[in-house]
Amino acid sequence: MGEAVRNSDIPREEIFVVTKLYPNQFSDPEAAIEEALAKLDIDYIDMMLFHHPGTGDVEAYLAMEKAVADGKIRSLGLSNWYVEELEEFLPQINITPALVQNEIHPYYQENDVISYIHSLGIVVQGWYPLGGRGYTAELLGNEVISEIAAAHGKSSAQVILRWNLQKGVVVIPGSSNPDHIQENTELFDFELTEEEMGRINALDRGEKHDWY
Repeated sequence: MGEAVRNSDIPREEIFVVTKLYPNQFSDPEAAIEEALAKLDIDYIDMMLFHHPGTGDVEAYLAMEKAVADGKIRSLGLSNWYVEELEEFLPQINITPALVQNEIHPYYQENDVISYIHSLGIVVQGWYPLGGRGYTAELLGNEVISEIAAAHGKSSAQVILRWNLQKGVVVIPGSSNPDHIQENTELFDFELTEEEMGRINALDRGEKHDWY
């Protein structure tokens, strides 16, 4: 990734690079940050996240704050932090995370968590927006979502991503298919109605597809 950024004709300031620290790195966060910088070799990291809570996470976050002060990292975030975790964690740190990244899709909506994070002025980002590995086909084939997609002349994936955006959730769908990547960007020429949003909201099962 670092090589691609360095060799790109795109100015560095127009590329936003995000990486993570894992709980097994929390015991020596300074070394983990330096390792990330060395591997990427791109002068600075735009955002560094924690992958999920773990022992020593507060101390590791404070080390990331020092890296921000030193100009090595530009912004900080968290992944897989929910209301209880945030209520405990935030009073112990100084720099409010710019972003919290959680699993969010129509079968696992976390609407109370989204509103809570938004109330703190923090951006919510949804990973597995299309359900995640092994679950995407079922979600894309959902009758309600397929019907709404047909009404707009869009794909089920586009409808799900648009639903997220209208809820104020930044989406990061993954694909190696160039056609799907292109399709995933074409979300701004239609809008779901309140009734359609409500129908998708009603699909929530509390069905989490990964453990963290």
